[in-house]
Amino acid sequence: MPIPHTAKGRVERLFQTLQDRLVKELRINNINTIETGNTFLKEVFIPKFNKKFGLTPNKTGDLHRKLTKEEIDNLDSIFSVKNTRVVNNDFTIKFKGNLFQLERIQPVTILQRQEVQIEEHLNKEIKIKYKNKYLNYFKLIQKPPKQKTNPLLLTTHKTNYKVPQNHPWRNFKFGL
Repeated sequence: MPIPHTAKGRVERLFQTLQDRLVKELRINNINTIETGNTFLKEVFIPKFNKKFGLTPNKTGDLHRKLTKEEIDNLDSIFSVKNTRVVNNDFTIKFKGNLFQLERIQPVTILQRQEVQIEEHLNKEIKIKYKNKYLNYFKLIQKPPKQKTNPLLLTTHKTNYKVPQNHPWRNFKFGL
């Protein structure tokens, strides 16, 4: 499998090179103990490897860019473990043996069978995200009983709108 030409790719290629070359060099030099291996690494292998592959950087100093305010505010999300799950027909989500029920009112409209992202933060907190919005949910002890009528979506507002009597589609007559 080809490795992409990114900084991560270069590091991965370096590690692959080190794994391939180092193991072969240790075998060729009949090194089979940790102490002789460490001595060989410090005195022979690393100087030889650096002489052959080492480069001086074009620019000196710290070239890392500063984090933006948005990145600083989202560090919990950035460093979280992310998993994808599908919203069940009863608007529950299973994750690591737990069942989470989405609440009826959400910051974004949710349909059944949509994929959401589960974030496991470093403090063990779990958040459910869809379209960059965190969803409202609660943890269930057991699976709820099946209902005959499930809503087809969860919305950002209450769905109690009634069309007024003078609305055009109420007065529509088929051309008979």
